[in-house]
Amino acid sequence: MKRSAGVLVSGLVAGFMLAGCSPSIQGGDTPCKDFLESDEKTQTEAVSKMLKDEKGADAAQLEITGTRLAVQTYCQTAGTPDTKISQAPHL
Repeated sequence: MKRSAGVLVSGLVAGFMLAGCSPSIQGGDTPCKDFLESDEKTQTEAVSKMLKDEKGADAAQLEITGTRLAVQTYCQTAGTPDTKISQAPHL
């Protein structure tokens, strides 16, 4: 019983450490480096937050997807690792 509790605690500590290492969602202030290192769901959340901050309302899914792809392309080509995703050309 004591050993399984130790394994559980070790697992929780490792989980918290990994969670602390993931890029944070900052909307338009998210740097290209963090954006490109994120999975598709996290990228979508960052773009959705950026568009909501800009427009004051939730964007349509088609606009979010198109903007995510535009930001991704911009960050891979013209952007630098420190460029904020809000600087990417988008609607």
